[in-house]
Amino acid sequence: MAAGWLLTLGFMFLTTTVSAVIIKNTTLNPILPGIPDESLAKDFVNQEALYQLDNTAAQGIMFGFPTALLGAWLALGLYKQNRQNTKALTEQKNEYLQSQEQAKLSQFYQMLQENDGRITLLGFAMQSQLTATEAKQYLDEKAKEFNANFQVSEEGGVSYHFDI
Repeated sequence: MAAGWLLTLGFMFLTTTVSAVIIKNTTLNPILPGIPDESLAKDFVNQEALYQLDNTAAQGIMFGFPTALLGAWLALGLYKQNRQNTKALTEQKNEYLQSQEQAKLSQFYQMLQENDGRITLLGFAMQSQLTATEAKQYLDEKAKEFNANFQVSEEGGVSYHFDI
């Protein structure tokens, strides 16, 4: 929020500077361009108003640039911090998924050794605590990878047979 406020405040100061410069230039234009003697037109210039406009422009620059720069610096710092946090969260998520995959693979190999290469869908789902859909998808992938055989029981249960 501070970055937003500083950027807004800096923009307001700089806008005041631009406004003062425009008003000063407009003030110096002759009101009646048809006056042949320009010395008469210069006599009507309000020096106090020009002095005020110059001060306003200078003060707007003095306060506007540092304020806007500080706001931009804070905003950039927040952006970089957000990017780092997002990167860290992505890395944590990837590490977690990788550890989960390693756990599934370890359980898969352990079940293969314990059951002489035979795994049922229900047994693997219970052991790995996966849903039936996830367990079936995982076992189907491994069956393709290792050229396993399938056996369907009379009840419709599928068991996977891997050659060990």
